[in-house]
Amino acid sequence: MDPLTYFRAQAYNNAWANHRLLGACARLDAGELSAPRENFFPSIIHTLNHILTVDWFYVSALEGDCVGAAVFEPEIPCPLFADLDREQRVVDRRLIALCETLTQARLAATVNLPRDGWIQTEPVDRLLLHLFQHQIHHRGQVHAMLASTGVAPPQLDEFFPGHERERALRAADLAALGFDEAHIWREP
Repeated sequence: MDPLTYFRAQAYNNAWANHRLLGACARLDAGELSAPRENFFPSIIHTLNHILTVDWFYVSALEGDCVGAAVFEPEIPCPLFADLDREQRVVDRRLIALCETLTQARLAATVNLPRDGWIQTEPVDRLLLHLFQHQIHHRGQVHAMLASTGVAPPQLDEFFPGHERERALRAADLAALGFDEAHIWREP
């Protein structure tokens, strides 16, 4: 698979998986979202906010204007789920737009990330790989926390197989998101 197709598909997968996970979390009340749970972050809403702020940090850097460490204060910028849901979907669309315009030259370019007292420089392709892995890692934590609620954790691994039966499993979500399977998988 061409790297441009790969990164574009990862961006769409990211938005689709977030859509499914946020849809499940939307069925929880505020108390269940903020209830203490065993995990890296102490609650579902805390973990979802971490995903969001890290997305803001890296996507802004990839867009050329990194917001810097200020994005991490406060630690939970969206305590209300509706605000978090809206903001996550916006940054997911920004990441898709970025991946839709990637070129081989852009993948090899570097991005500067302001850190505490220093600047970290990373190639775009490596930064995207990190961002997608970060999302998967923390979505898995939310997925596990959902298992201790009355809401069943959604399937998050049905995006990549191309068989018609697999495509049918994601068709309603893709339609709700306005995504077209053929567009996602087109070659550059």
